[in-house]
Amino acid sequence: MTPTSGPEWIDRFLTSDPPRSKSLVMTIFGDAIAPHGARLWLGSLIELVQPMGATDRLVRTSVFRLAQEGWLVASREGRRSSYALEAQARPRFERANRRIYAPPGLDWDGRWTLLLAPNGSIDAALRAQVRKELEWEGFAMPAPGLLAHPAADPAGVAEVLERVGATGKVFVVRAAELDGVGARPLGELVGEGWDLSAVMAAYRRFLADFTPLLALLESGAAVDPPAAFAMRSLLIHAYRRVQLHDPMLPLALLPRPWPGSEAYALARAIYHLVWERAEAHLMAVLRREDAGAPAADAAFYARFGGLE
Repeated sequence: MTPTSGPEWIDRFLTSDPPRSKSLVMTIFGDAIAPHGARLWLGSLIELVQPMGATDRLVRTSVFRLAQEGWLVASREGRRSSYALEAQARPRFERANRRIYAPPGLDWDGRWTLLLAPNGSIDAALRAQVRKELEWEGFAMPAPGLLAHPAADPAGVAEVLERVGATGKVFVVRAAELDGVGARPLGELVGEGWDLSAVMAAYRRFLADFTPLLALLESGAAVDPPAAFAMRSLLIHAYRRVQLHDPMLPLALLPRPWPGSEAYALARAIYHLVWERAEAHLMAVLRREDAGAPAADAAFYARFGGLE
């Protein structure tokens, strides 16, 4: 049954798929706080997240753990605490935002990024760490000592190698098919290196969960600013969670139709319908504790092809 109001949709979603508090706080920082100076008071964060099922205690535990893990940095002023994105974590948030708010499968030049670590070139522990981190960036290992991706972000690769201490210790090259030698098409490496079935299923679940929300919003149902903020946050939280497992391969190499394209269009449509009211709620909450909280930066208004 299609929900008839914003609070009804929110309640249903939270009942069927309640978000983990720590992960939800990460989403709030990336989607809402980063464009506004990347810092807020703990009381404001608690107020923003509480309607989405996170208690005061869970929020405090979440920010404490995120600070321990190097994502956030805490500051105190009297009895109040504030949290900000750690400077070294900001490039990772920026790359994640480029993935979330930009259309999938941009133009591809047919070349692949290959990372080679021959036996003996690095120790086993570092090899495992490089593989783990680059697999989060969408790389696959089609052969021992070889990691590959057809559309890798060079800045992301450089950041990973620096973070794990592998800069200057592995080979990174760009490669294309060599014509006229009877080789298999490089595109067939997708079937060898990536199992996309789970990602496709996750996109289809996202579509099933959020298509009713788009119908509700397009019907003209009243949605107040706090509900709009919850909808926007839950939307990006769910979409981000799918994208974390999407290797972000070029559309030319993906099964057709690719549900990720439809999921992006759905997320874009919902975001456009709720962002302004969500921002009104966010600014009201932020400025209750910090009258100087900055408005959103220019990059915010470029999301999803430009916010009107």
